[in-house]
Amino acid sequence: MVPLQSHSMHIGRRGGLQARRHSETWRRSRVDLEVIIPAYNEAARIPGTLRQTADFLATQPWSSRIVVVDNGSVDETAAVVRRISREKGGMVPISVVGCSRRGKGAAVRRGLLSGTSRFTGFFDADLATPLETLTETMSHLSNGAAAVIASRHAPGSTFVRPQHIGRRMGGTAFRVLTRSKVKGIQDTQCGFKFFERDALTAAMVQCRSTGFAFDVELLLRLQDNDASIIELPVAWTDGAESTFRPFQDGVASFASVLQLQKATP
Repeated sequence: MVPLQSHSMHIGRRGGLQARRHSETWRRSRVDLEVIIPAYNEAARIPGTLRQTADFLATQPWSSRIVVVDNGSVDETAAVVRRISREKGGMVPISVVGCSRRGKGAAVRRGLLSGTSRFTGFFDADLATPLETLTETMSHLSNGAAAVIASRHAPGSTFVRPQHIGRRMGGTAFRVLTRSKVKGIQDTQCGFKFFERDALTAAMVQCRSTGFAFDVELLLRLQDNDASIIELPVAWTDGAESTFRPFQDGVASFASVLQLQKATP
């Protein structure tokens, strides 16, 4: 501890920021659940997301922490997260860690593997999936499920706000493409997935994708390990401020999955 403090006196401003982000990772105490939120330029939206999430988690019987992974933002995302953390006063700890490697998959991977909680998972900053879904999720995980994922297409799911036609068409094509890989799963891409730590770690060590195929490969590896995956139908709200671009990101999504298909038997 002392050598680290001594060394930090001699590093520059950028190095100091990196050291602070690193320390925020390794000093996280053990909790029952860590919620990972990947964020890229979310300074405007993240305060409301963090307040709602912290308020909800504070009412639950399990201990928890929120971890925001700043995926190379060029706005004040990290600073805003630290401000909200101080504002909430530790009711539910809120941490921020950096991820210089671009891509949601890389950010999620960084957040998931940097913790020690018994259960961990992620959801998107737009809160498209209701926070209340965590209650049923934790019940299934506590009863032995390896993974619990939200689904916009499982029987019983609904769309509170209809998707843009471009996203809807792209999503349909994407599901057709991945159906032969991840069998029995209706929706591989919904941004709400939670896991039991040991099952997650065993699957993650086999994963190589960091882009749009990350979710597909992670579910595939879980299935390869005979891990139980529960798909929960949800009332999903399409985010009006989503950063997903149907054409550019859709093409990248297809390319990522095609590469994954070539790399796996």
